[in-house]
Amino acid sequence: MSGNSDPLTPRAKLAVTAGKAAAAVSRAAGRGSGSVIGGRVALKLDPDLLARLATHLDVILVSATNGKTTTTRLIAEALRAAGPVVSNALGANMPAGITSALAGGSDAKYAVIEVDEKYLSGVARDTDPKCIALLNLSRDQLDRAAETRMMAEHWREGLAGSKAVVVANADDPLVVWAASSSPNVMWVAAGQMWKDDAWSCPSCGGVMQRPGDDWFCGECGFRRPTPTWALSGDHVLDPHGSAWPIHLQLPGRANKANAASSAAVAAVFGVPPQVALERMYQVQAVAGRYDVVQFMQRDLRLLLAKNPAGWLETFSLIDPPPTPVILSVNARGADGTDTSWLWDVDYTRLTGHPIFVLGDRKLDLAVRLEVANQQFQVCENLDQAVQMAPPGRIEVIANYTAFQDLRRRVGN
Repeated sequence: MSGNSDPLTPRAKLAVTAGKAAAAVSRAAGRGSGSVIGGRVALKLDPDLLARLATHLDVILVSATNGKTTTTRLIAEALRAAGPVVSNALGANMPAGITSALAGGSDAKYAVIEVDEKYLSGVARDTDPKCIALLNLSRDQLDRAAETRMMAEHWREGLAGSKAVVVANADDPLVVWAASSSPNVMWVAAGQMWKDDAWSCPSCGGVMQRPGDDWFCGECGFRRPTPTWALSGDHVLDPHGSAWPIHLQLPGRANKANAASSAAVAAVFGVPPQVALERMYQVQAVAGRYDVVQFMQRDLRLLLAKNPAGWLETFSLIDPPPTPVILSVNARGADGTDTSWLWDVDYTRLTGHPIFVLGDRKLDLAVRLEVANQQFQVCENLDQAVQMAPPGRIEVIANYTAFQDLRRRVGN
């Protein structure tokens, strides 16, 4: 179907109009972007709306525990070299938010969609994607999400027989096992910094052997596939062995890995690595992440970390001691109400940094830091933390709703 043909029935058009109206009311009331409530209203009126909106689009789905919002943005930038793109750029990644995003993309050729891990199979069934990018799987929101191997199994069942090209991280055993049910997989050596969820074989339960960057199960033979794309230092290696330089404004190794996976996805649609990577340079921040903002005459860099793997990656990119660090943790519905994951984070990596703690669960975090033998101060709010922080740029690390609270406070 061409991008100009209209796949929408009168009922679907009514649903889109009603959804946009609900979103506008939500925005006017100061309740955020309105994308979720708009999508819910639209789907109530037409339960098949997501599938209808996707029929004229080349759909790319992106799912992972960490990095999916950023990777979605990088892929969208790369694919704009080949045509108009619609995307859920603000991270509303469940069916209602995705429906809302697609409803605004009537002229688009491509839809680059971030999908919550739990919803990947259902969204893939509805949207018939041309490509699915799977980056990583690790523990997250223990009260809401399934245990990681169960999530991998859910993906594996949902991807079985899929016609999509699956671009998958060869370095994450859970992702490899999930993707292996698909007949058309493009493996990317994107690396895996957090390994604590991948010491047992997802296929048989045996102990994984992990010599260097390789991995395999000594019991059933399940092993790392041979990648055709790879991150190598500051370059992406393509299937022909050519090395393409990565120039990003986003910090850290994790974002280079995201760029490598994004270049592989772009190539599926005919966008050469050089063009894709050049376009990715334009991304300076993603939904406020990595932004440096001015607040109370100080520079604050805003960083999001939602789970142990994300905190580990974030610690690797902050400025060295004695840079002051503010940590903020909430445990609201969107974060997961179980904070036991704090004990899986290696906070000894912050030794030497002046640390300031805030958020709804600041006392939970304080106990964890005390056990890790860190020096810290508990603060009532951001203003107090900034006043107490020694000179220099401040690194601010927060989980999901704490991050949104901080963005509102600094006017970002």
